[in-house]
Amino acid sequence: MYEDEFRRIDEELRRLHLLTNAELVFLVDKNGQLIASVGDTHNIDTTALASLTAGNIAATAGIAKVLGQREFSILFHEGDRDNIHISVVADKVILAVVFDQRSSLGIVRLRVRKTTEALAKVFQEMDRKTLREGSGQVDLSPFAEITDEDIDQLFR
Repeated sequence: MYEDEFRRIDEELRRLHLLTNAELVFLVDKNGQLIASVGDTHNIDTTALASLTAGNIAATAGIAKVLGQREFSILFHEGDRDNIHISVVADKVILAVVFDQRSSLGIVRLRVRKTTEALAKVFQEMDRKTLREGSGQVDLSPFAEITDEDIDQLFR
């Protein structure tokens, strides 16, 4: 991940945290690795939370497949105190918002939709940047340095 893109992602997460009055907002890759978080994580095992969130998405993908769906891109769990809204962003990462009664599901869904769009643009830009930089890389094929002249000399 590039520094500029990480900064933009962090800004989007901070904005979402503020606008939803959430307890915690975090971004996880599909392997369960925490990418970034904003909010109170003092009493939370963020490693476990990230892994379980990714596992939740994977399990739900299995349910979707059984039901003939491509995927369920949004999940919501309601608890006695806390709720969690989980969504897949750009088929790459998972965005989760933990919130309580100080917010509402409607506000969270609205703000997550806008944040998801902004994050998707950041990931598209990262993909383009990676492709641009990748096109300037040296070809690692074992035949990359062989020229037509080398081939002619070999068969003389």
